[in-house]
Amino acid sequence: MRRLADAGGRWKMVAIDQRTPLMAPIARIRGTAEAPYEDVAAVKVAITQQLSPLSTAMLLDPNWAYPRCAGAMSPRTGLMLSLEHHVTQDSDQGRRSDVIPDWSVAQVRRIGADAVKLLVWYRPDAHPDVLAHQQAFVRRIGAECRAHDIVLLLELLVYPLPGDAPGQLDATRTQLVLDSMRDFAAADYGVDIYKMEPPAQLRDVPDPDGPQAAAVQKAYDSLGALTTRPWVLLSAAAGPADFRRSLTYAYRAGASGYLCGRAIWQNAFEKFPDMAALQQELAGPSTAFVQGINELTDRLATPWTQHVAWQGGVGLAGDGPSFTAQYARS
Repeated sequence: MRRLADAGGRWKMVAIDQRTPLMAPIARIRGTAEAPYEDVAAVKVAITQQLSPLSTAMLLDPNWAYPRCAGAMSPRTGLMLSLEHHVTQDSDQGRRSDVIPDWSVAQVRRIGADAVKLLVWYRPDAHPDVLAHQQAFVRRIGAECRAHDIVLLLELLVYPLPGDAPGQLDATRTQLVLDSMRDFAAADYGVDIYKMEPPAQLRDVPDPDGPQAAAVQKAYDSLGALTTRPWVLLSAAAGPADFRRSLTYAYRAGASGYLCGRAIWQNAFEKFPDMAALQQELAGPSTAFVQGINELTDRLATPWTQHVAWQGGVGLAGDGPSFTAQYARS
C-alpha cells in the first residue's frame, strides 16, 4: 500500500493497461484485423517513459506493457499489474469476467508487483446468475491475493445492458455506481483499494464551486460513505477538464488519489502513428495536466492511512518478540 503512494499517503497513479481502447484505433489506422504488437507496445512505452516519473505507481498489463515498459520505469515507482481479460462473456443476462489466459495472482506476485488490479464489469440489476458469477470471481481473487500477500485493487465499472433504453445508463449512473459499491463493501471480498468511477455525469461536470455543485457533491459523499477501504477515482474516458472537476468532488468526499489513463494521455494517443508528435504531446500538455492534478491531490486528497479502515494506525500484525516465530510456523 505504501509503495503505491507518495510519502504523504496519496496515490497518483497512471494506467496504461488499456487494451481495446488502444488496439481498436491502431488496427483501424493500420488497416489490419488486429493491432500490430509493436505499435501497441510502442505507445505504452512512450507513455510510461514520460509519465512514470510523475507518478507514484503505474498500472500495466502483462502482455503488451510489462515486457517493454518494466525497464522504462524507475524501480522506486510502484507497480500494479492487471489480471482481468479484456474479452468478456456477454449475453442478454449481463457480462461475466475472467482472468487473462495463462495469468494468475501467483504470477503477478512472482514478477514482484505491489498490487493486483481486477476490473469487474457490474450491473446490480443484471441477472442473478451473472451477479453470483461476478461476486464469486472477486471473492476467489481476493482469497488468492491474501494467500500471496499482495494488494488487491478492485475496479468496478457499470455498463449498458442489451435491454436498456437510450440514455438509461447515464440517467441511472449515480444509483448504479452506489449500489455496485454497496454490493462489494463486505470484508470477505478481500479488497484493499477501490477504484471507482464518478457517481455523477462524466462530461459537462459542473464547477465544484458553482451553483450546481451541491447535488453532484451529494452523490460523491454517498460513495465515500460506502467505501470500507481507501479509494481512488478513475476517469471513465472523460476529458481532462471534466476529470479534474470530478477529482475535486471525489477528494472532498474522502478519496485518496487517482488512477487514471485516458484523461491524461488520450490527446497524445490521437497523434498516432506520428510517434514524434505523440511524444511531444506527452511532454507538453499531458505532463502539465499530471502536474496539475498532482498539486490538486496534494491539497485535497485524504491520505489512505486516514481512511476509517486504518484509523487504528498502520503496522504489522503480531509485532513483538514472537514476530519471526509466527512466520516460521506459517
